[in-house]
Amino acid sequence: MSSHPPLDKVSATPAAIALLDEITADHGPVLFHQSGGCCDGSSPMCYPRSDFIVGDLDVLLGTIGDTPVYISASQYEAWKHTDLIIDVVPGRGGMFSLDNGREKRFLTRSTICVPAAR
Repeated sequence: MSSHPPLDKVSATPAAIALLDEITADHGPVLFHQSGGCCDGSSPMCYPRSDFIVGDLDVLLGTIGDTPVYISASQYEAWKHTDLIIDVVPGRGGMFSLDNGREKRFLTRSTICVPAAR
């Protein structure tokens, strides 16, 4: 896993924390990887920690409780001035994400943050 400190650029709604707690009760420790793919839109994908290999170029955005949230370096460059909020909406999760089949899925919302003046 990445040895870089988290950037504290991610948070979660109470609904997302409740779904995350449900998933970790069923599957043990998990992680999120913010997807940038076409098939799943830009959903945060939730995987068992033991089943996902974090790449050398993945960026640790922060944690939700004990759950790390990663994003690819190229996608981070596009979103680096954005804080991400993990939320939950009705629907099906990504095909390989642990929220699939629960009739609710994780969704990323964002807020633009203003970079500090240098």
